[in-house]
Amino acid sequence: MSSPQRNFVADHVAGIPRSGIRDFFDVVQRMPDAISLGVGEPDFVTPWHIREAAIYALERGRTQYTANLGLLRLRESISTYVAKKFGMTYDPLSQVLVTVGVSEALDLALRAVLNPGDEVIYHEPCYVSYAPSVVLAHAVPVPVSCRPEDGFAVSAKAIEAAITPRSKVLMISFPTNPTGGTMTRAQLLEIAAVAKRHDLLVLTDEIYSELTFEGEHVSIASLPGMAERTIFLHGFSKAFAMTGFRIGYACGPAGLIEAMMKVHQYAIMCASIIAQEAAVEALEHGEPAANEMRDQYCMRRNFIVKALNDMGLPCHRPRGSFYAFPDIRGTGLGSRDFAVRLLQEEKVAAVPGGAFGPTGEGFLRMCFATAIDQIQIAMERTARFVERVRKEQGR
Repeated sequence: MSSPQRNFVADHVAGIPRSGIRDFFDVVQRMPDAISLGVGEPDFVTPWHIREAAIYALERGRTQYTANLGLLRLRESISTYVAKKFGMTYDPLSQVLVTVGVSEALDLALRAVLNPGDEVIYHEPCYVSYAPSVVLAHAVPVPVSCRPEDGFAVSAKAIEAAITPRSKVLMISFPTNPTGGTMTRAQLLEIAAVAKRHDLLVLTDEIYSELTFEGEHVSIASLPGMAERTIFLHGFSKAFAMTGFRIGYACGPAGLIEAMMKVHQYAIMCASIIAQEAAVEALEHGEPAANEMRDQYCMRRNFIVKALNDMGLPCHRPRGSFYAFPDIRGTGLGSRDFAVRLLQEEKVAAVPGGAFGPTGEGFLRMCFATAIDQIQIAMERTARFVERVRKEQGR
């Protein structure tokens, strides 16, 4: 009789929960008549000229490996774009790394700089992968709460209060998924002062920066004294509707980019050359299409935020991204119960706020990267559901 097989899964992996978004939407896939306000993906098709660049690359037989850092022409285009858009200067030969989406760039940065037990401070609610990515790098995630009354910005005071002798990295992402929160230059200057005072490395994920609807977008990497202690993460999925191309990039000090490249070199080798060719086209000629998509998102934002507030679900006006984050606590339901019942009873799919960390409980993420006619129907159904719940509870 053979002995029981031991559990071969690493402890730190076994303890990580499945994504609260993907887990929930396994159910949605079995409901073809549901309106999805869930997955954070543009409903626009990648602009035709970007698709044509990928097709042309194939026709020219561009099917080889690239340099580990990525195509030099793409790195040069990234350097030019980042200088124009964000006011930062990076050497394409040593300070730019092309990755498989921003998710890989984040993972590389964490694995390249963290030692076991180091602490990473980040703001919450936040994208679902942040805390697990820190744990996978054998470090300790330290969340700092953001409040709706502050527009879901994070305060320098709250960050400083979370700092300990083990703190090494501050991770921020504005505009934020799932809240749409943004930061002003003045707020970022205060955070930069904290980072310098406590000698923290900053990882800034700015994938939604082009989808800023009001005010200027400021990168913390552009502030005085921050370039040498910041890794800037960005990509093509949101602004250029290129989610399936899986192309991102990191810019930063040469020594840190070299360390990230080592991990990338052995784990991935290089991003797809076809996707890299398409990315060159996006940066060099894609801005008009990106601006047009942003304007459509802005119109949808105005509609969905008003509709949510009108039905009695308080919702702040997101200044960026394509997410509304209404407060559903007044209904008496928890986030998951609300989302499950809304899906089952009204065929509207949204993500429970608790998927984005404990501070997201009591909220719901509704993605408005969906056709406006579908958003209108979804809001009618949601209003009907909210009214029914309130009658049930005598509210």
